[in-house]
Amino acid sequence: MNNNKKKFYIKTWGCQMNEYDSLIISNMLKKKKYIFTKIFYEADILILNTCSIREKAQEKLFHQLGRWKEIKNKNKNIIIAVGGCVANQEGKKILKRAKFIDVIFGTQTLHRLPEMIEKKIKKNKFIIDISFPKIEKFKNIIQPMYKNYSASISIMEGCNKYCSFCIVPYTRGKEISRPFYDIIKEISLLSENGIREIQLLGQNVNSYKYIDKNNIKYTFAKLLNDIALIPKIKRIKFITSNPMDFTDDIIEMYSKIPKIVSFLHLPIQSGSNKILKLMKRPYSIQKYKNIIQKLRIARPNIQISSDFIVGFPGETQLDFEKTMKIISEINFDMSFSFIYSSRPGTPASKLKDNISIFEKKNRLKILQKQIKIQTLNWSKKMINSTQKILVENIFDKKNNQFLGKTENNRTVIFYSQKNVIGKIIKVKIINKNKKFLEGQCI
Repeated sequence: MNNNKKKFYIKTWGCQMNEYDSLIISNMLKKKKYIFTKIFYEADILILNTCSIREKAQEKLFHQLGRWKEIKNKNKNIIIAVGGCVANQEGKKILKRAKFIDVIFGTQTLHRLPEMIEKKIKKNKFIIDISFPKIEKFKNIIQPMYKNYSASISIMEGCNKYCSFCIVPYTRGKEISRPFYDIIKEISLLSENGIREIQLLGQNVNSYKYIDKNNIKYTFAKLLNDIALIPKIKRIKFITSNPMDFTDDIIEMYSKIPKIVSFLHLPIQSGSNKILKLMKRPYSIQKYKNIIQKLRIARPNIQISSDFIVGFPGETQLDFEKTMKIISEINFDMSFSFIYSSRPGTPASKLKDNISIFEKKNRLKILQKQIKIQTLNWSKKMINSTQKILVENIFDKKNNQFLGKTENNRTVIFYSQKNVIGKIIKVKIINKNKKFLEGQCI
């Protein structure tokens, strides 16, 4: 079959790592002369990149596959490929309920997908590869093209923490750090192609450790330092971090490197030491507070966001009140907060879940209401302040209005007579409306 005429469609669920992986898949297939389409019923190849973090991930998968089955019933030549965390978790079990799928690929074997598709076309046999090759994925990355001035880059995969509620170590594997100079080379290349903001991705970026053939050890702090030396890179972000690995040498980078944004996502999950222990999060509330205190000394204007799990097995009203207390004390700018849902195969799934869904929803509502108040207050505090804006696009061409993002990810609209797209400029925040902040060029 002629690849020049074959179209592919990708549906992505989940985290930024999944979004990044889908971009890599897209770029690999384009290199093989496949054509990307945003319209699923036009595609010859349907790819589903799944996430296992949220509740009923498997049912969501089969619901989507049921829709695609109708398309395949009309055209037997359609290829359906399933990847991502659910693919790693379920493997061949997916085939038992969806015999019509053609390819299953894992989080660490997505670079083999073009080859797997070719095998399917030639041999017309079901193909599965959900293995965990160590560094092979990084060696086969084809960097996607970015249309704006910000790019994400994976620096590591997997996690060794094994939190009791989390499926990631089982679906993404153990920690693998990408070779240090491969990262620097790729970011340098991106900077020469117009990228000004880089976001480093990993399940736990702080634990990045690479040892080269000369036994020289490279840490996350060293990586931040050397990325900052690339002249055209003006802004550095990273996600996600673990408090256990947020060491003093990383904190020091905030006082040393202005290019690191004044915003950090550092998940705490709960304000109760008892619940943290049940979660197998081996830090205390005091340790977390100490990290934030040091960060705010190194970077006084830094804003913090977090993740929270509400209704974890054993969480009492007092435990929840401790969570609300830490939310106010730290004064989080924003958060991702969820009701606990059991993940099969995790240690927490064996704990007795004695909290009613009504109580869980009520606690989540209270928590999100408080975070919303704090987010609004942080936005109000920004009025009359000077912010560094990465200008991403034109907002209103007729009125010379541009759109950009602050370091803490607020959208700002402002007027400029010059074309400032792709530049980082200083803007005074003069107002806040429901959707964004309004600014004035300085």
